[in-house]
Amino acid sequence: MAIHSRARSTHVFFGAVGVAVVMCAPAAAADSGESWSLYGQMTLVEQYHPAFRSPYRGANSLDPGSRGNETFDMTAYAGVRLWPGGELYANPEIDQGFGLSNTLGVAGYPSGEAYKVGSSEPYFRLQRLFFRQTFDLGGAAEAVTPGANQLGATRSADNLVITLGKFSVTDIFDTNRYAHDPRGDFLNWSVIDAGAFDYAADAWGYSYGVAAEWTQSWWTLRAGLFDLSRVPNTTALERGFGQFELVAEVEERQTLWGEPGKLKLLGFLNRGRMGSYADAVRLAQRSARPPDTGLVRRYGSRPGLAIILEQQIANNLGLFFRASLNDGSKEAYEFTEVNRSLSAGVSLDGVGWGRPDDVVGVSGVINALPVAAQRYFAAGGMGILIGDGRLPRYGTEDIAEVYYRAQVTEQISASVDYQFVAHPAYNRDRGPVSIFGLRLHAEI
Repeated sequence: MAIHSRARSTHVFFGAVGVAVVMCAPAAAADSGESWSLYGQMTLVEQYHPAFRSPYRGANSLDPGSRGNETFDMTAYAGVRLWPGGELYANPEIDQGFGLSNTLGVAGYPSGEAYKVGSSEPYFRLQRLFFRQTFDLGGAAEAVTPGANQLGATRSADNLVITLGKFSVTDIFDTNRYAHDPRGDFLNWSVIDAGAFDYAADAWGYSYGVAAEWTQSWWTLRAGLFDLSRVPNTTALERGFGQFELVAEVEERQTLWGEPGKLKLLGFLNRGRMGSYADAVRLAQRSARPPDTGLVRRYGSRPGLAIILEQQIANNLGLFFRASLNDGSKEAYEFTEVNRSLSAGVSLDGVGWGRPDDVVGVSGVINALPVAAQRYFAAGGMGILIGDGRLPRYGTEDIAEVYYRAQVTEQISASVDYQFVAHPAYNRDRGPVSIFGLRLHAEI
């Protein structure tokens, strides 16, 4: 069984503690921008939780003993301009390590840097390989800031952007200025993404697909088509969109109290072979075995919705909010067992205490399951991330997270993170759990 975590979306770092190098070609002409660029990043996350109350455990339970685990990754971000508006990007990556309990035991998992595919030895993958074409549609000229997977250039304010290839759905959809990057802000899955957004992805968080973004004045409309995994929550992606996800998002940009903000409405539809919780429970009752959605999969649909808000309150203060839901009658296909989710938080930079590049963030999450899913897990069913073997006392999974990121140098930051998880895997009999984290990040 495999799952994806947050796909990392930002900046070649050579050596775990070596020297990072970046090269950017000078612009050939003012209207064409950079002709190529090369960036890199390195991130190390260490997490630990002390022992917690656990009268029993199942195959997918969070280990109740005192435990610590680490993850490490290095990524290169290479880009080249093929012609005006046309760009090609590749992101090779080296990964190593494991999430707590092998990325199991909490639906709102505590580390967006943890893939479900863990390894004690470093391994290589090409996480992204995609083409982007930008069409100018008029309006004032605006600068595109150079960065990872973004060549510096100039484009019109009204534009159409097409992205095609292998990348993450959340590179484009459900983005948020204050809570979206586990390498720099919050770590919890259901804080950095909408918890009930079951987005198409392999076990590392990426998919093959195409997306279009149409920007006019104060709004942007996005739409995409992506391959699902061949089997729910596995390493191999479908080819040819036999099982697929359709996703659309409309974004409104507004000004409140004289400060900028964004409001987004997102909808998605997964079409593939997936199992009904009720069918799995009925089959289990006849066979006297624990329910298994893998035995009752049929081709069908699973829709969902999300509302995403980000709003600057002052130059150094911003807030965010997400509300999401999906069809809770069927198994989660890619992400995690969250069918209803509310998350909110604030982000404050350190201007007030003389550290303008430091950031402190505070967030809270409530994740929930519908009755059909509760009955499945109560009967001993296993999911993508959770499954204690029983669920006699259901409770919402309530999570709080706070982090402080200190900018050590221009390229290096260090963060401390604390998460409190009440009712891990929706189980009132287990927990609560305190999770302590340390993150080191370098980019250039």
